[in-house]
Amino acid sequence: MGRLEELRINAYLSEVARGYSNNAFIAGNLFPTIESELEKIDIFEFNKEAFQVYDTERAIRANSNIISPKGFTKKTTTLTEHDLAYPIDYREEEEARKVKLQVHATNVVTQGLQLKHEKQCADLVQNPDNFPAGNKAVLSGTSKFSHADSKPVETVETARNVISANIGQDPNTMVIGQEVWQVLKNNKSLREMISDSQNKVVTLNHLKEFFEIENIVIGKSIFSGANGAFSRVWGNNVILAYVPTLDSRTEYDPAFAYTVRKKDALQIDEYQKEGNKVKYIRATDIYTPFLVGPEAGYLLSSVV
Repeated sequence: MGRLEELRINAYLSEVARGYSNNAFIAGNLFPTIESELEKIDIFEFNKEAFQVYDTERAIRANSNIISPKGFTKKTTTLTEHDLAYPIDYREEEEARKVKLQVHATNVVTQGLQLKHEKQCADLVQNPDNFPAGNKAVLSGTSKFSHADSKPVETVETARNVISANIGQDPNTMVIGQEVWQVLKNNKSLREMISDSQNKVVTLNHLKEFFEIENIVIGKSIFSGANGAFSRVWGNNVILAYVPTLDSRTEYDPAFAYTVRKKDALQIDEYQKEGNKVKYIRATDIYTPFLVGPEAGYLLSSVV
């Protein structure tokens, strides 16, 4: 194969990787992506000032309304490179159509990078240590959503009020672990809120109405641990957050969390080893997820 043909295939595979998505991966709902031209970046951790609603009205000849700056935390960090390669033996190439096999390899390594990102984000937002003391709760007894006397709407309303009091904005995003979702669908108090003329199984649309949160997603993705056992990426938890709905985001826009990605970092290339009998399709990406405004989020743990 000539060099030009290789470049064409690699460019095509890079576009395949950029367009690939797995519906099970939902971390982007909490960690929207912002792009950076450089790997070394400044991350701003937002405080209440970033979300505050100010008194801006001014009477004739009155003094201007002056903000009393509370400051913010800025830290300089470097984005992390992630890469994953898939081996293709020359004999496998002869048994398959070349581009199809490379597309399969591209999907495998791309999904591997996406699963890593999903797990990183999930670990950040499911760790109580990453939230202020007032922005988390461990459910027990009758408050657990699996208990017949539980009141999920009241529990979520409490969390909503905390976020609203902190940032002057209501949460607009909720992530529910699959285990929790299975219980919520048949929760007694939620089912009683549904009209008799409707199906008695709670749906996502019902939850959006009951919880007054416009974007609710279920964390269904799984991963295999070192021992080969499968576990859920999103556990027995519910996360509420305020996520700005902006067409063009920057690191200066207040939010609960972001993934900062180097612009056009996701690339697919191929290289050879072992006497040119094995080639590798490799995916490379450069990004880091950050919690930048934990006061804009709330973690409910041990929900069922």
